[in-house]
Amino acid sequence: MAYLALARKWRPRAFAEVVGQSHVVQALSNALDSGRVHHAFLFTGTRGVGKTTLARIFAKSLNCEQGTSAEPCQQCNTCNAIDEGRFVDLIEVDAASRTKVDDTREMLENVQYAPTSGRYKVYLIDEVHMLSGHSFNALLKTLEEPPEHVKFLFATTDPQKLPVTVLSRCLQFNLRAMRPEQVENQLVKILGSEGLEFDQAALHAIAKAADGSMRDGLSLLDQAIAQGGGSVKLSNVESMLGTIRAQHSEAILRALAAQDVDEIMRVIADMADNAVDFASALDDLLVQLYYLSMAQLAPAAFSASDANQPLISELSGQLDAELVQLYYQTGLLSKRDLPLAPTSRVGFEMALLRMLCFSPVGVAQGSSAPAPQTVAAAVNSTPAAAVNSTPAEAVNPTPAEAVNPTSAEALTQPTQPPAQKVAEAAAPGPVAVTLAGNNEWGELLEQTQLSGLSKELAMHCACEKLSKEKIQLSLSPKSQHLLKPERLDDIKQHLRATMNTPVEVELEIEDSDKETPAECLDRLGFEQHQQTRESLQNDPGVKALMSEFGATINEQSIKTV
Repeated sequence: MAYLALARKWRPRAFAEVVGQSHVVQALSNALDSGRVHHAFLFTGTRGVGKTTLARIFAKSLNCEQGTSAEPCQQCNTCNAIDEGRFVDLIEVDAASRTKVDDTREMLENVQYAPTSGRYKVYLIDEVHMLSGHSFNALLKTLEEPPEHVKFLFATTDPQKLPVTVLSRCLQFNLRAMRPEQVENQLVKILGSEGLEFDQAALHAIAKAADGSMRDGLSLLDQAIAQGGGSVKLSNVESMLGTIRAQHSEAILRALAAQDVDEIMRVIADMADNAVDFASALDDLLVQLYYLSMAQLAPAAFSASDANQPLISELSGQLDAELVQLYYQTGLLSKRDLPLAPTSRVGFEMALLRMLCFSPVGVAQGSSAPAPQTVAAAVNSTPAAAVNSTPAEAVNPTPAEAVNPTSAEALTQPTQPPAQKVAEAAAPGPVAVTLAGNNEWGELLEQTQLSGLSKELAMHCACEKLSKEKIQLSLSPKSQHLLKPERLDDIKQHLRATMNTPVEVELEIEDSDKETPAECLDRLGFEQHQQTRESLQNDPGVKALMSEFGATINEQSIKTV
């Protein structure tokens, strides 16, 4: 007997065998059992999720010789004929190959005649969105007033292309993409029934690559069985899919954290030797960065089963949260540009090199603590770098300027001056930054080493009373969304550890006339920005550049570090 592909051999023959579509199965079963069966059904969803399979089971349920019900007998001539694709009253049409209006008219010529052997004449039109406009018009009249013995079952991956007049006459069911664990469980069941050996990790990789399609998962499983000579092994599956291996992903993340470009290049070379798909590798790196960000900012919601928890926990303490966000954004933009790169490897390498080149203002790469920078450091940058070659660059800064802006980058001039003359321009003196007023609460927070959303909550609290025995806080109702029990507990623990005393911490939701640390920083930031702006405008060196070379100050580019 000829070999039957797994996707065909294991196609569900009853509603109970359908995986992942319980919402649709329940609705169809209720309609069949109650006898309230509409004349037209539309099944939508991505490829391989069971649209035509459900339609065939539905047709079997309508025409089973034991009567219409949600559980056809599977033994009568009608059930067997539908399973074998030879039931004369089930007319299956591939709209992708029969798009013309003449094809539709020919199909509908026999609608008025009673079924030959079944209870209903069922028209199953697959990829119905491929019909032409005239074909839809020809179908519309029959669809609007069909004979009692006719049922229409439509399937499509693109329902947006169907006319509204057709959609309004159908009951529409949207089939969901399969979750990886649903595909994986089905693969385990099939291999157990087939008596074949497998690695669970290999099935996990296949389920992930199936991208929500059970049919794709079974096709990949067939290929993996052939690749492994009757067994499904992880090494064979990784080679077949060209997927990035776990050790590659982990090595790249560690090298990024350590700023080790040589290690990154070594790992990429090894990936190329193993025929890894670099587009998939970039996707995997973005997922790992997502896991990192979740572990840092939303640990309570982080529950990814396929994440390397020890590695994520280790790196979340090494990499600053802002740096992880920058890595993610850089990778996302590089993914868009990957098809334009000379090769996918070059595009992947450049994505990682960009990550190493840039860092957010005030964050040192590979460190969880802000770099010790002052406003004076931003102003006292290299004089030659302070002058742009054209005025347009002040309006359209380069990517490096967008990531690391400094106050001195506000200067533009029409021509590049000799470096010696530029060096003679004196830079403004340092601008002192000190906390104004009684802000002991803000200073105490800095000592606690709070981070993430717990620190965000504390920064938006005003301190009504501060002593070694009790800290009374108030939170404005407009910031109440920040308050979570676990964050408040985190604040209490850090305060008690910092003050080395079992201090009592109380928090009330009410407006306060006292300044919160966040408001204090906003005020100081504005004052500091104004001070920086005035320093630039009044500096003799800047005035000399403006006078001698026609340089101008781009007000929008002035940034305070």
